[in-house]
Amino acid sequence: MARTPSRMVELQSKAPEFKLLDTIDNRFKTDKELFGNKATVVMFICNHCPFVIHVNPMLVALTKEFQNQGVHWIAISSNDALQYPEDGPDKMKVHAQKEGYVFPYLYDETQEVAKAYDATCTPDFFIYDSNRLLVYRGQLDDSRPQNGISLTGNDLRNAVEALLNSQPVSKVQKPSIGCNIKWKKA
Repeated sequence: MARTPSRMVELQSKAPEFKLLDTIDNRFKTDKELFGNKATVVMFICNHCPFVIHVNPMLVALTKEFQNQGVHWIAISSNDALQYPEDGPDKMKVHAQKEGYVFPYLYDETQEVAKAYDATCTPDFFIYDSNRLLVYRGQLDDSRPQNGISLTGNDLRNAVEALLNSQPVSKVQKPSIGCNIKWKKA
Protein backbone atom coordinates (compact mmCIF):
# COMPACT_ATOMS: atom_id res chain seq x y z
CA MET A 1 0.00 0.00 0.00
CA ALA A 2 1.53 3.29 -1.09
CA ARG A 3 0.99 6.09 1.39
CA THR A 4 0.60 9.23 -0.71
CA PRO A 5 -0.57 12.47 0.95
CA SER A 6 -2.98 14.85 -0.73
CA ARG A 7 -1.72 18.24 -1.83
CA MET A 8 -3.08 21.00 0.31
CA VAL A 9 -4.57 23.11 -2.49
CA GLU A 10 -4.96 26.79 -1.69
CA LEU A 11 -8.20 27.54 0.13
CA GLN A 12 -10.67 29.80 -1.69
CA SER A 13 -9.62 28.27 -5.05
CA LYS A 14 -12.50 28.09 -7.52
CA ALA A 15 -13.87 24.62 -8.36
CA PRO A 16 -12.77 23.52 -11.84
CA GLU A 17 -15.45 22.74 -14.40
CA PHE A 18 -15.96 19.25 -15.81
CA LYS A 19 -18.14 17.00 -17.93
CA LEU A 20 -17.71 13.33 -17.05
CA LEU A 21 -19.45 10.00 -17.51
CA ASP A 22 -21.55 8.93 -14.53
CA THR A 23 -20.93 5.20 -14.54
CA ILE A 24 -24.07 4.51 -12.52
CA ASP A 25 -26.56 5.75 -15.13
CA ASN A 26 -24.21 5.92 -18.15
CA ARG A 27 -24.90 9.64 -18.74
CA PHE A 28 -22.45 12.52 -19.02
CA LYS A 29 -22.87 15.07 -16.24
CA THR A 30 -21.39 18.49 -15.65
CA ASP A 31 -20.25 20.26 -12.54
CA LYS A 32 -23.03 22.81 -13.11
CA GLU A 33 -25.74 20.19 -12.66
CA LEU A 34 -24.03 18.33 -9.80
CA PHE A 35 -22.82 21.13 -7.52
CA GLY A 36 -25.15 22.06 -4.67
CA ASN A 37 -26.38 25.49 -3.60
CA LYS A 38 -25.07 25.08 -0.03
CA ALA A 39 -22.04 22.81 -0.20
CA THR A 40 -20.44 20.23 -2.46
CA VAL A 41 -18.05 17.46 -1.50
CA VAL A 42 -15.85 16.23 -4.35
CA MET A 43 -14.13 12.91 -3.61
CA PHE A 44 -11.44 11.27 -5.71
CA ILE A 45 -11.80 7.55 -5.08
CA CYS A 46 -11.43 4.26 -6.93
CA ASN A 47 -12.54 0.65 -6.63
CA HIS A 48 -9.38 -1.15 -5.56
CA CYS A 49 -7.51 1.16 -3.17
CA PRO A 50 -7.42 -0.28 0.38
CA PHE A 51 -7.71 3.24 1.83
CA VAL A 52 -10.94 3.84 -0.10
CA ILE A 53 -12.29 0.38 0.69
CA HIS A 54 -11.67 1.21 4.36
CA VAL A 55 -13.68 4.47 4.24
CA ASN A 56 -16.51 3.38 1.92
CA PRO A 57 -19.02 2.71 4.74
CA MET A 58 -18.45 6.19 6.17
CA LEU A 59 -18.74 7.86 2.75
CA VAL A 60 -22.18 6.29 2.30
CA ALA A 61 -23.21 7.15 5.88
CA LEU A 62 -22.12 10.80 5.60
CA THR A 63 -23.85 11.20 2.26
CA LYS A 64 -27.10 9.88 3.69
CA GLU A 65 -26.69 12.07 6.79
CA PHE A 66 -26.36 15.30 4.78
CA GLN A 67 -28.17 14.63 1.50
CA ASN A 68 -31.41 16.30 2.65
CA GLN A 69 -29.57 19.40 3.89
CA GLY A 70 -28.44 20.72 0.52
CA VAL A 71 -25.02 19.08 0.48
CA HIS A 72 -24.14 17.41 -2.82
CA TRP A 73 -21.59 14.60 -3.04
CA ILE A 74 -19.61 13.70 -6.15
CA ALA A 75 -17.14 10.81 -6.51
CA ILE A 76 -14.59 10.74 -9.33
CA SER A 77 -12.22 7.95 -10.34
CA SER A 78 -9.26 9.08 -12.41
CA ASN A 79 -7.14 5.93 -12.41
CA ASP A 80 -5.79 4.59 -15.69
CA ALA A 81 -8.18 1.74 -16.48
CA LEU A 82 -5.74 0.18 -18.95
CA GLN A 83 -3.20 -0.45 -16.18
CA TYR A 84 -5.91 -1.04 -13.55
CA PRO A 85 -8.92 -2.62 -15.29
CA GLU A 86 -10.69 -3.07 -11.93
CA ASP A 87 -11.08 0.74 -11.96
CA GLY A 88 -12.74 0.88 -15.39
CA PRO A 89 -16.24 2.32 -15.88
CA ASP A 90 -18.01 -1.05 -16.14
CA LYS A 91 -16.49 -2.20 -12.84
CA MET A 92 -17.22 1.19 -11.24
CA LYS A 93 -20.96 0.72 -11.77
CA VAL A 94 -20.89 -2.73 -10.18
CA HIS A 95 -18.79 -1.43 -7.29
CA ALA A 96 -21.13 1.53 -6.70
CA GLN A 97 -24.13 -0.79 -6.52
CA LYS A 98 -22.33 -3.21 -4.19
CA GLU A 99 -21.24 -0.40 -1.83
CA GLY A 100 -24.63 1.35 -1.94
CA TYR A 101 -23.30 4.65 -3.29
CA VAL A 102 -25.99 7.32 -3.22
CA PHE A 103 -23.86 9.82 -5.14
CA PRO A 104 -22.70 10.02 -8.76
CA TYR A 105 -19.56 7.99 -9.50
CA LEU A 106 -17.84 9.70 -12.42
CA TYR A 107 -15.05 8.40 -14.66
CA ASP A 108 -12.24 10.82 -15.55
CA GLU A 109 -10.81 8.92 -18.51
CA THR A 110 -8.44 11.69 -19.65
CA GLN A 111 -7.33 12.46 -16.07
CA GLU A 112 -7.71 16.16 -16.86
CA VAL A 113 -10.19 16.68 -14.02
CA ALA A 114 -7.87 15.14 -11.41
CA LYS A 115 -5.10 17.43 -12.66
CA ALA A 116 -7.40 20.48 -12.59
CA TYR A 117 -8.35 19.73 -8.96
CA ASP A 118 -4.71 18.88 -8.13
CA ALA A 119 -5.86 15.53 -6.73
CA THR A 120 -3.02 13.15 -5.92
CA CYS A 121 -4.41 10.21 -3.97
CA THR A 122 -7.44 8.09 -3.26
CA PRO A 123 -9.28 9.11 -1.23
CA ASP A 124 -8.80 12.85 -1.72
CA PHE A 125 -11.53 15.20 -0.45
CA PHE A 126 -12.47 18.76 -1.45
CA ILE A 127 -15.40 20.77 -0.04
CA TYR A 128 -16.74 23.83 -1.86
CA ASP A 129 -19.14 26.45 -0.56
CA SER A 130 -22.18 27.89 -2.33
CA ASN A 131 -19.87 30.15 -4.38
CA ARG A 132 -17.83 27.13 -5.52
CA LEU A 133 -14.85 28.25 -3.43
CA LEU A 134 -12.68 25.66 -1.68
CA VAL A 135 -13.16 25.70 2.09
CA TYR A 136 -11.75 22.28 2.98
CA ARG A 137 -9.25 19.85 1.53
CA GLY A 138 -7.84 16.93 3.37
CA GLN A 139 -8.71 13.79 5.25
CA LEU A 140 -11.99 12.14 6.20
CA ASP A 141 -10.65 11.46 9.71
CA ASP A 142 -7.59 9.88 11.39
CA SER A 143 -8.61 6.29 10.64
CA ARG A 144 -6.49 4.32 8.18
CA PRO A 145 -6.48 0.63 7.28
CA GLN A 146 -4.94 -1.33 10.15
CA ASN A 147 -4.18 1.66 12.44
CA GLY A 148 -6.88 0.65 14.94
CA ILE A 149 -8.62 4.05 14.91
CA SER A 150 -12.37 3.85 14.30
CA LEU A 151 -13.97 5.61 11.35
CA THR A 152 -15.85 8.75 12.44
CA GLY A 153 -15.73 11.04 9.41
CA ASN A 154 -15.22 13.90 11.88
CA ASP A 155 -12.83 16.05 9.85
CA LEU A 156 -15.15 16.07 6.84
CA ARG A 157 -18.32 16.20 8.96
CA ASN A 158 -17.08 19.20 10.98
CA ALA A 159 -16.30 21.13 7.80
CA VAL A 160 -19.73 20.37 6.28
CA GLU A 161 -21.53 21.29 9.50
CA ALA A 162 -19.63 24.58 9.75
CA LEU A 163 -20.77 25.48 6.22
CA LEU A 164 -24.37 24.53 6.94
CA ASN A 165 -24.34 26.64 10.12
CA SER A 166 -22.72 29.65 8.40
CA GLN A 167 -19.64 29.24 10.57
CA PRO A 168 -16.04 29.47 9.38
CA VAL A 169 -14.45 26.15 8.47
CA SER A 170 -11.38 25.46 10.61
CA LYS A 171 -8.12 26.25 8.81
CA VAL A 172 -6.52 23.35 10.71
CA GLN A 173 -6.78 20.66 8.03
CA LYS A 174 -4.74 17.48 7.68
CA PRO A 175 -3.87 15.97 4.31
CA SER A 176 -5.59 12.79 3.28
CA ILE A 177 -3.41 9.71 2.94
CA GLY A 178 -4.05 7.04 0.35
CA CYS A 179 -2.88 5.31 -2.79
CA ASN A 180 -1.50 7.56 -5.49
CA ILE A 181 -3.73 8.18 -8.50
CA LYS A 182 -2.65 5.74 -11.21
CA TRP A 183 -1.51 8.14 -13.92
CA LYS A 184 -1.34 7.13 -17.57
CA LYS A 185 2.12 6.52 -18.93
CA ALA A 186 3.28 9.21 -21.33
